Amino acid sequence: MRTIRLALVAVGLCMAQGTPASAACVVLAGTADGFDKETAVSRAQLALDDYIKQYKAENHLSAVTVSAMRAEPQPYWRGRVSENMMYHPDIVTEKSYTVCWQGVISTYVCTSGAQVCW
Repeated sequence: MRTIRLALVAVGLCMAQGTPASAACVVLAGTADGFDKETAVSRAQLALDDYIKQYKAENHLSAVTVSAMRAEPQPYWRGRVSENMMYHPDIVTEKSYTVCWQGVISTYVCTSGAQVCW
């Protein structure tokens, strides 16, 4: 019985050592507009990149991993964006997930989202 208990303790220690430390993560987003989809997407992705740089500087982070994560639309002039206002398909890259919709003033408004972990 003692041998079984020692074996279980040894297995538990091995499993604990093999578990990586859990990373802290946040979802960040950037929103921009444009009179065509390409411009709005590009500006939203740049706004997201700028926000990630700002977040890293404010939180004294040197190395982060960035992966695409859908963020909720962040409209300028509306309280919310209904499904019938959305443009499809969404644009997904390795580092951002962009959704676009019909703007009030601009033809296109887009929000790019990413998960940032350190």
